[in-house]
Amino acid sequence: MSLEPSYDLAIIGSGSAAFAAAIAATEAGASTVLIERDLIGGTCVNIGCVPSKALIAGATGYYKSFNQKISGISGDKPRLSMKDLVNYKTHLVGKLRQDKYIDLAKLYDFPIVVGSATFNESGNLEVDGKTIVAKNYLIATGASPYIPSFEGLDNVEYLTSTTALELTTVPKTLTVIGANAVGLELAQMFLMLGAKVTLIEAKDRIAPFEEPEISATLNNILVKEGMGIVTEAKITKLSKSGSKNVVEYEFKGRNYSVAGEKLLIATGRRANTHDLNLENVGVKVDPIGNIVVNDELQTDNPQVFAAGDVTGHPQFVYVAGHHGKMVVDNAIYKLHRKVDYKSLPKVTFTVPNIASVGMTAQQAETAGIEYRYKVLDLSQVPRALVENSIEGLVKLVIETRSQKILGIHMLADNASEAILAGVYAIDSGYTVEKLANSWTPYLTMAESIKLVAQSFNKDVATLSCCAS
Repeated sequence: MSLEPSYDLAIIGSGSAAFAAAIAATEAGASTVLIERDLIGGTCVNIGCVPSKALIAGATGYYKSFNQKISGISGDKPRLSMKDLVNYKTHLVGKLRQDKYIDLAKLYDFPIVVGSATFNESGNLEVDGKTIVAKNYLIATGASPYIPSFEGLDNVEYLTSTTALELTTVPKTLTVIGANAVGLELAQMFLMLGAKVTLIEAKDRIAPFEEPEISATLNNILVKEGMGIVTEAKITKLSKSGSKNVVEYEFKGRNYSVAGEKLLIATGRRANTHDLNLENVGVKVDPIGNIVVNDELQTDNPQVFAAGDVTGHPQFVYVAGHHGKMVVDNAIYKLHRKVDYKSLPKVTFTVPNIASVGMTAQQAETAGIEYRYKVLDLSQVPRALVENSIEGLVKLVIETRSQKILGIHMLADNASEAILAGVYAIDSGYTVEKLANSWTPYLTMAESIKLVAQSFNKDVATLSCCAS
């Protein structure tokens, strides 16, 4: 005898995707339940964006206090208490978890069931022995740090992006494996706090998915700050030597090793799907465990949707939130909305920031689009000049025929804020001429986007200081 549904939507997880869906479903008058086995709030608020950026902000302030780029200002190092900094981070995380998740569940009046969810053979959810039946299901279980099966892994003590945020002392030496967003952010954070850092990357450059000009310039900046960087490295073995964790690697046919007090493995994240028994509801996963969804975020089972990091789509909290709302539009309202990442911004919170929106030149070439691009050095940007922070660039990629903006890519202080202008430009179908003639406030980093657009037809070095 089949059970009658008790809910319109049952959501596994309690992060950004889950809460966006729960709020939207409740506003639609749909009965909703969340199931969470761990901390309410998911990755971003608990172990991701919020805690890491809080510590990065502290590290940046500390480092800049005695590394001023402006002539005439100098001073001794301030006192650093890593324990107090971590306590600040922990307090902030707790407050946001309460304000933005726990209190909102009470405000919107949807229940949160604590326990581990799995699909049983009848296709219903089992949560620690309790059956939950719904008309629709949303899997929003997020992702966890992925640790490759390096030889000797069990013999070393290693940190992940989660546990690294709990260190209450700064290691004297730190080795970081992985130079994408997370590895770069945390490597530079500990460098600014005083650690001697070595960064090891398997690909041929750091920030390997960014424009090559950005990778090269950021590499130079980090090396000047004292970071050791090795690319094109194949990890061959991990081992312990006294109190040190040793990473052995091969580089261009020769063997090397580096020993550090701490070892951080930042090699990406994998979807949390292994214990859901998805085969009981006909939900497929790809070879690395991501739930396979169509462009409406629906799985092969029309009653089951997935959202956020668990899908293998871009792992940003704002993507997860967007997904959650979209699932409700499709599952409850039947609107058949589709995912569109054309104007999705990406930010890596290094100092300076990496920020981008749209296509890289390589992506345009792969797509068979005829394109042009220009690269503007920050030495041509008034804001960068007044801050004496001219190491960086802006790259603009356009379609040759239509002259429309395909992509904007930045390495600059406050690029994380300025890139929003690029989002709007791509969303609105701007041509390079329209962007070059747009109103732009003077002495802002956003002005660099206008300047690089002007560089397609002018030598910006010959312009007056207000880009006219």
